[in-house]
Amino acid sequence: MSTTLDASRAELALLVLYLNKAEARDKICRAIQYGSKFLSNGEPGTAQNVDKSTSLARKVFRLFKFVNDLHALISPPAKGTPLPLILLGKSKNALLSTFLLLDQVVWLGRTGIYKNKERAELIGRISLFCWLGSSVCTTVIELSEIARLSASMKKLEKELKKTNKYQDERYATKLKQSNDRVLALVKASMDVVVAVGLLQLAPKKVNPRVTGGFGFISSLISCYQLLPSSSKAKVP
Repeated sequence: MSTTLDASRAELALLVLYLNKAEARDKICRAIQYGSKFLSNGEPGTAQNVDKSTSLARKVFRLFKFVNDLHALISPPAKGTPLPLILLGKSKNALLSTFLLLDQVVWLGRTGIYKNKERAELIGRISLFCWLGSSVCTTVIELSEIARLSASMKKLEKELKKTNKYQDERYATKLKQSNDRVLALVKASMDVVVAVGLLQLAPKKVNPRVTGGFGFISSLISCYQLLPSSSKAKVP
């Protein structure tokens, strides 16, 4: 009984730790937002109201979040990173930081603090293009990193021909990194579709339901990525 209670306390402690992250709460709200968009399919009603109100609430969680990517932009890159990947990474940081900064103006416009509605809408559209650009950069970066990891793993496999490669710590680490990169690639690719849908660049193919569906799955991936490592291990 005591062991079960201790295990429950530990699980609750991890849940509290998870929910204390502003980023985690933002992604949970994002899942609600895009789930509502999927249900509403752009039609007026309760689901659309939930979509709009959650979208506005999320902007509070992102206040001054642009500083994170601004810091990453001016930070030195990891050693051994090829120049094209460095440039792509810095472009992603610049675009994402701009998106988050402009998003604050959109929030000010929706709350009525910023009175120029037309300019707020224009800024909102520019911010979405920045997010689209950053998602494209992320997709290319993840593809390149997966290719680099794959080459590194094949080289390691040759060294471990006579042993069980899955028991080697180096191989296990690279395999985990590769799996994490693949998940990040799926998420970034879905975010590209979501951005295209929000910008209405292909309204016939990427309608509100498609946008909502892709955004919901992308949000669930983000929620999973933010889980503590011990909780991830328990997720099948």
